[in-house]
Amino acid sequence: MARWEPNAPQRLAQAALELFAERSYENTTVIDIAQRAGLTKSTFFRHFQDKREVLFGDGTLNHLIPGAITAAPPAATPLEAVAHALDAAARQAFTPGRREFVARRRAVIAANPELQEREALKGLGLIASMTDALKRRGVPGLTASVAAELGALAWKIAYEHWSDTANSDDFSELARQALADVRAASALC
Repeated sequence: MARWEPNAPQRLAQAALELFAERSYENTTVIDIAQRAGLTKSTFFRHFQDKREVLFGDGTLNHLIPGAITAAPPAATPLEAVAHALDAAARQAFTPGRREFVARRRAVIAANPELQEREALKGLGLIASMTDALKRRGVPGLTASVAAELGALAWKIAYEHWSDTANSDDFSELARQALADVRAASALC
């Protein structure tokens, strides 16, 4: 594959995933990843700050989610605004063509504590961005925090189900069902 071909970040992520699965995260270097992708080390660092970041994308969701919350209908409740954001994420990131990659990614992350830590930090960042977006809609702080946390929990549940390659359900449907389940469970608390 020529270096000038498009989609360098996707090529790097695919190469990293393959190498992490073959050799383990610890036994794979940035140079290994770049070479497998047909790119250079400097190209890797133009797209990712370090080896841990390669499986976590370019932060698109951290921009997409708050924007979708902001774009939710004005009369939407905080959880409806979060559901609107989950729908946007489904259209952008949780497409059928990505299901196999995401399932393999989950397995690699589950096998490595350093990647689990990075995923947890990314999750906290996403909760913070949802909270901030809800506050900008005029939602009081505590309510915004609770809605963001419930949204993140629904996201996690939907993500686990959606990334099962035996499952063919749409992420948006899974997320909305998970959000309804989380809402119902919280009412029982």
